[in-house]
Amino acid sequence: MLLLFFLGNITSFLVFLAPVPTFYTIYKRKSAEGFQSIPYVVALSSAMLLIYYGFLKTNAYLIISINAFGIAIELTYLMLYMIYASRKQKCFTMKLLLLLNIGAYGLIFVLTFSLLKGSNRVNAVGWICAVYNVAVFAAPLSIMRRVIKTKSVEYMPVTLSMFLISCATMWFFYGFLVNDYFIALPNVLGLLFGIAQIILYFMYKDGSNKDVELEKEMQKMEEATTDNENKEKIKAIP
Repeated sequence: MLLLFFLGNITSFLVFLAPVPTFYTIYKRKSAEGFQSIPYVVALSSAMLLIYYGFLKTNAYLIISINAFGIAIELTYLMLYMIYASRKQKCFTMKLLLLLNIGAYGLIFVLTFSLLKGSNRVNAVGWICAVYNVAVFAAPLSIMRRVIKTKSVEYMPVTLSMFLISCATMWFFYGFLVNDYFIALPNVLGLLFGIAQIILYFMYKDGSNKDVELEKEMQKMEEATTDNENKEKIKAIP
């Protein structure tokens, strides 16, 4: 169980850090165009619910520790996203945060804390977490649809998909061994979505490489045109 505790923390830690290359790309471009905030808002909501669930359970140190880190890292991602997002993207993200992270979470907390007690409260929050975790694993569907539509995996980092598979596997076994099926069952779906993303990556990765090569060729042509124009200007100087 101790080994599973450390492996669960490590894989979850890597999943939370997997979007770092995405945000490095956003930082380099100084623009969040083409990227969506939905996965990060949903992941933040999930971490908030799971940490609440962890405090209600007994000895749920793994759930509490990793989701505390998850809240911190998702907030960091969202702040970076808001810096480089367009006005339309910022408005959409703020509405989503108000709806899910403040409105829905606040309502769940107030209702479960005031109307339920003991095991009933734990079970109710557990069911909510299970349903919401399904939504978390379904959040990349929008990115997967974009991959199929554009035939490019530019906006779907393969590292995230690989870490998702590892994390879902670890959390499934954790939930299974401690008889917490609110944790175990949603991760079956997470494993399936992770595998689907890997399949999509290998189906469309060649298209992304061609796009990168085409972009480089276009950049070279633009640079060559600029050089020629500069030379013509120099020649025209008496």
